[in-house]
Amino acid sequence: MKKNKKILYISQEISPFLQESPVADMGRYLPQAMQERRKETRTFMPKFGIINERRNQLHEVIRLSGMNLIIDDTDYPLIIKVASIQSARLQVYFIDNEDFFQRKFTIYDEDGKEFIDNDERTIFFVRGVMETVKKLRWTPDLIHCLGWMTALAPLYIKKAFNQDPFFKNSKVIYSLFKDDFKQPFRDIFAEKLVLEGIESKDLVHLQGKEIDYIALSKLAIDYSDGIIQSEADTNPEILKYVEEKKKSFLPYIPDEDYADEYVKFYNSVTLTKT
Repeated sequence: MKKNKKILYISQEISPFLQESPVADMGRYLPQAMQERRKETRTFMPKFGIINERRNQLHEVIRLSGMNLIIDDTDYPLIIKVASIQSARLQVYFIDNEDFFQRKFTIYDEDGKEFIDNDERTIFFVRGVMETVKKLRWTPDLIHCLGWMTALAPLYIKKAFNQDPFFKNSKVIYSLFKDDFKQPFRDIFAEKLVLEGIESKDLVHLQGKEIDYIALSKLAIDYSDGIIQSEADTNPEILKYVEEKKKSFLPYIPDEDYADEYVKFYNSVTLTKT
């Protein structure tokens, strides 16, 4: 079967670049497991300032850097870096920008308070991944999103990039974790994320209500082809919404060796007409 030979992983966290967590561990081990099953993968994460570039041997990819992304009429340079996890033979691409990812923290400051611009950071990260994949001239059969910072990817792929030859046939999987953020996004978030192809009716979950973790998750679910519960005891309201939307769904698999079940789910989603 030719389908699902190329899998794009967009992950909010990946170990060992960041400390272990359910998202970071899956971002590390799932792409490796797919490569061992003869899949071709590309893996992306944000280049948070807490990541030690020298120790992890990150270096800039000049041919991929240099583009500016416009968010709310402001130009932000897109810098692409890369590093390898030698033991896994896994290459990881990092989305970087001085305004968004140079601070020595991830999504919280030193007092544990979420950054107010996390809304813009997720826009920049996801759009940066899309543009970099196009520059790589690489066409993913399937895109798997890990962590809430990837939640805009399904919307962008299905609406803004749906006619792009690199994404028009891609299926999208969104994983659910216990990674709720507490600080709602700013009211202007829906206006900032808009690109050509995205209309007001596409953003119903973000309009006239608090843009919280549940609203963002529902947006991701709406535009995904399949949903995986990748951690036990995830938000029950979101699980109920998945059921209501009748989305293809893979419940949590407690066995650490989940990769084969994920492959089966990938294949079932690929065969489902949208």
